[in-house]
Amino acid sequence: MKGLLLAGGTGSRLRPLTYTGAKQLIPVANRPIIEYAVDAMVAAGVVDIGVIVGDTAPAIQDALGSGERFGCRLTYIPQSAPLGLAHAVRVAEAFLGSDPFLMVLGDNLLRGGLSGLVDRFRSGDYAASILLTEVADPRQFGVAVLDGDRVIRLVEKPVEPPSAWALVGAYCFAPVIHRAIRELSPSWRGEYEITDAIQRLIDWQLPVDAARVTGWWKDTGRPEDVVEANRLVLEDLEDDRRGIVDADSQLTGRIGLAADARVIRSVIRGPVSIAAGAVIEDSYVGPYTAIGPNVVLQRTEIENSVVLADSRIIDVDQRIDQSLIGRGVVVTGGQHRPRGMRLVLGDQSRVEL
Repeated sequence: MKGLLLAGGTGSRLRPLTYTGAKQLIPVANRPIIEYAVDAMVAAGVVDIGVIVGDTAPAIQDALGSGERFGCRLTYIPQSAPLGLAHAVRVAEAFLGSDPFLMVLGDNLLRGGLSGLVDRFRSGDYAASILLTEVADPRQFGVAVLDGDRVIRLVEKPVEPPSAWALVGAYCFAPVIHRAIRELSPSWRGEYEITDAIQRLIDWQLPVDAARVTGWWKDTGRPEDVVEANRLVLEDLEDDRRGIVDADSQLTGRIGLAADARVIRSVIRGPVSIAAGAVIEDSYVGPYTAIGPNVVLQRTEIENSVVLADSRIIDVDQRIDQSLIGRGVVVTGGQHRPRGMRLVLGDQSRVEL
């Protein structure tokens, strides 16, 4: 079985951060989101993976390389424009050939992994196996109607959802999916929808299987989703304190402290991840926070937040909470401060509060 990893989207809902970088490379717990997807595919036994890339191809290739360090082989496949998931499969048809394949969205996180989905597909005679989870508001997803574990209908982003079962960003397909995709026309959104292709399989009376998410699933398409995904991943953080901590600092809970990070006269309450080169001085870092490489935090309180590399946050006297702060950002305290704040700042921003 081959793999297809989608990393070509524009990330419009994560602007301004994605004006200067790929959405799949935004870190969660100080690790690019897409790396979790690669690990999950390899753990499911899929090691020959095509990566769909768009405008951010150089950054994706630089981050993932050949795949050797993940235990797989990566082949990069350019997509001229983000014209839908089915279009991504079509441009990868030469790579996929006549093999069944696992397709995964590069900005999705699955705690339960992909082995269950792949094993179900391999053990049955299915044209497709899709992964589903129940959601409170299915209108933003592809939605499945089920008869037991068999899918009998799919609807893309319905105004009136026929069920609460939403498609998660992982699918297994037999080669017949290529024939279904070749017969598609663009949807009202101007995209070639994978839900339409799967519906065509159903219309041909081919079996489409539904697996359910175990653990949790997170689509990291919005800033608040990245912050929430960071919290979920940090729940599994192991205590690993290799950095420098002075005698006046207090560290409690599970802390990931890189070897050349420094904590000076500060309080850290885990779970917290602090990357290499970070300096935390006279500050408080609360639970579910990830501090990126070379970040400087001085006389500031922060929790439930993600701070990307090379940012400086100094003399902010209101606690920063549930925030996503981009690379190279400078945040400094000023004379007039709000009573509270929630920040989403793009790369290279400069803010005085």
